[in-house]
Amino acid sequence: MKRSQINQAITDAARCFAAAGWALPPKPLWDVTDCGLGDFINVGLVLVNLSEQPEYCEKLMYARRRQVTPLHTHRRKKEDIICRHGQLAIELWKQQPERTEKGERFTLCRNGERVKVLSGEPVVLQAGERVTIEPGIYHAFWPETDEAIIGEVSTANDDTNDNFFVDPNIGRFPEIVEDEPPIQRLLWEKRK
Repeated sequence: MKRSQINQAITDAARCFAAAGWALPPKPLWDVTDCGLGDFINVGLVLVNLSEQPEYCEKLMYARRRQVTPLHTHRRKKEDIICRHGQLAIELWKQQPERTEKGERFTLCRNGERVKVLSGEPVVLQAGERVTIEPGIYHAFWPETDEAIIGEVSTANDDTNDNFFVDPNIGRFPEIVEDEPPIQRLLWEKRK
């Protein structure tokens, strides 16, 4: 990704957060990714880590219409994905798509209640709605509106060792082309 794309993504997300009344903490920990695919318009996400504790994590995320967070799962992390603003589609699979028939029913927690969903069929969340994703459930998500603010509350987060994407070409952290100065260093850059 070009640094100019990262800067613009942070600017766009900050504007959307402010317009929706989401105040960020002092010195927010920003993360922007194109999943290593070089196509941020269609694949990617802007994230702000609000809390990182050994037991739990909270993130606020931003994406534009048709910008997909690709299909992936976690072995350890349990998470609630919450639509905070806009509409959010989440594609869910009971297990690896090649091991599950599209349309196979399974149960998960939506808005605190156990419901049946269909593998591979998107569930659309309105602002305020959430789904609980257990370890092993594959999921991808994208906004159905021009922009969406997405919340995540989860058990401890390990982006390096607990993200398993279906597409083997995906890398969690992008390579950065420095075409302008950063307005904010990304979380993972600070940890190098």
